[in-house]
Amino acid sequence: MKPIALLAALLFVLAAPARALDLTKLEAVPIQEGGRKKPFLVFAEESLLGMTGKARYKKNDEKIPALNVVTSLWLSPIGWENEPLILIGNKKFKEAIGVDPAKKLFSYRELAANAALRASLENVSAIRAKNPKTQLDALEREASNIGMRLALFEGIASGNLVTLLPTGAAAWTPLGKNDPALAKLREGFSKSDQSLFDEGVTLLLSEQSREEARFQADPGKISLELTYQKLHPARWAWILYLVAGIALLSIPGRAGYALGWLFAGAGFLMQFAGIILRVLISGRAPVTNMYESVVWVAFGTILFALIFESIYRSRYFLLGAVPVAVASLILADTQPVILDRSIHPLVPVLMDNFWLTTHVLTITLSYAAFALALGVGHIILGKSLFGSKASPALHNYLYRTLQIGVLLLAVGTILGAVWANYSWGRFWDWDPKETWALIALLGYLFLLHGRINGSWGGFGMAIGAILAFQSVIMAWYGVNFILGVGLHSYGFGSGGLPGAITFVSIEVLFVLLCVWRHRMAVSKKEI
Repeated sequence: MKPIALLAALLFVLAAPARALDLTKLEAVPIQEGGRKKPFLVFAEESLLGMTGKARYKKNDEKIPALNVVTSLWLSPIGWENEPLILIGNKKFKEAIGVDPAKKLFSYRELAANAALRASLENVSAIRAKNPKTQLDALEREASNIGMRLALFEGIASGNLVTLLPTGAAAWTPLGKNDPALAKLREGFSKSDQSLFDEGVTLLLSEQSREEARFQADPGKISLELTYQKLHPARWAWILYLVAGIALLSIPGRAGYALGWLFAGAGFLMQFAGIILRVLISGRAPVTNMYESVVWVAFGTILFALIFESIYRSRYFLLGAVPVAVASLILADTQPVILDRSIHPLVPVLMDNFWLTTHVLTITLSYAAFALALGVGHIILGKSLFGSKASPALHNYLYRTLQIGVLLLAVGTILGAVWANYSWGRFWDWDPKETWALIALLGYLFLLHGRINGSWGGFGMAIGAILAFQSVIMAWYGVNFILGVGLHSYGFGSGGLPGAITFVSIEVLFVLLCVWRHRMAVSKKEI
């Protein structure tokens, strides 16, 4: 090679950016966190979501995957204390502690030095010390959440939360400071030496395998969870459902109907696969938190739509179900701070899988039937709004859907009373969750009774299907996320109130508009 060409090649090699370290081998390494064993990838993504509310960290217009961020924070923490990683969502709280209310993410160093935040954390700690069950207000809850995010950052940076070694007992431990696997991992990471880093992962797996098999993670479950985490079945499902809806609306005749069936069926199978994977991973019914129940209701809505479509071949059931399922799954997919998708161990009251499966699945399936009725009700009122009259068959479709929902809600409520007696020693105690379930049931019974005795026809039933669903919103979301009181505390959460208020307000306004339009049409006919 000529000297000039050799120099050019050398300069090209020196100028080329260093190849990023491939962390793939670390993804499937088991770690114990949150009371269970999971793949390191899941730990990384849940940890970044817990700190930032995002699945990726944006730095200099580059989106860095959670695995890279958490691994770097663990193996090379210096400098991360200056990166904005800690989420503060409450604007009033930001103003109270004197930070920029326009910002969402703050650095650990910035928050650790904030005296007002420190005082808020001490106040919450004192409240909890006096009575762990005390109901915190919005600002106190925000302080508590920030405290947990700061603790999460500290735990990963120190390595104390990165519990990778089985110890012959229930709890795993972090790698020791002089652990050879940790030394290789750190050196390989700092030098971007792929072979050295991979050697560290291999050595770590060897250290894990030294313990008795009963203290190790189940390789099959780790593999299943890694597949589930990468697959994102709920995301693929809503995309397929959306395509089904577009096909039904835009392509007339049998072709559009066939495509609607094809894509809705594909989305249903994708969602079913995701639910089965989650059940196999967790070992329980997939309805123990708000995220799971939202996904399950979307699944149930499409299930009922496909069953009714196979009977009536009407197109209306799929048209009513698709918007509900798409909206539910987009919400579950894009709001991880409000709807925590993590798999957590069950609280003691939920340990009985028989009652969990029968009562909770039945109640949430009733919500799915009512959600389908909501969609069909919108179609009936939408036709009226645009000057078209819904057919008696469409009114009958709505009636059948409501019947299914009422039957399931009644059975689920009775099963809940039996479970309450089994768990708490009483059938009924006017707990907020019980009360609102009863209100929802009575509201829908009133709606069906009015239809049977001729007080209203199909149009009135459609109005009732939309308004009655607001009681479902309260029983499902409101009790857990707004009231936050009662014995059903395992389902409590926070966030999403502005969205819920907006949804209810839009629904009420839509009903009022349709009623006004309907009366105008009737008055014109009378004239």
